[in-house]
Amino acid sequence: MKEILREIGMIARALDSISNIEFKEYNLTKGQYLYLVRVCENPGIIQEKLAEMIKVDRTTASRAIKKLEIQGFIEKRDDSHNQKIKKLFPTEKGQSVYPFIRRENDYSNTVALSGFSEEESETLFYLLQKVRKNIEIDWEFVKKGNKRNY
Repeated sequence: MKEILREIGMIARALDSISNIEFKEYNLTKGQYLYLVRVCENPGIIQEKLAEMIKVDRTTASRAIKKLEIQGFIEKRDDSHNQKIKKLFPTEKGQSVYPFIRRENDYSNTVALSGFSEEESETLFYLLQKVRKNIEIDWEFVKKGNKRNY
């Protein structure tokens, strides 16, 4: 069997390393930019939903969100209907960095898909979504404390 997940992992780690180096000037480290982008794209998102989007546990998300809050990239606001719920919003500082992160993302996509036809790009996107959906089933299962049988 082809080692597809190894390839995906190498691509993800390489892109993450590049981003960590390039975003250092903004004091964004260890994938914090992922959280900031999602908050900018979904202002008012709650922490649990953000963790689910990024596919990390709540503790990991909590740490990253706290750092972004301390650095002034995002802020928590009370929900108008339920005071227990805190919604996440980008600050002016966070919004000012967002376009740079998007440009980096667009550039990385262009580099990654260099030499691909439009049809090949669409097929790859479709197939990767299919892989992600398959993995999400196990992720949800394991997240609930279950063990996979292999």
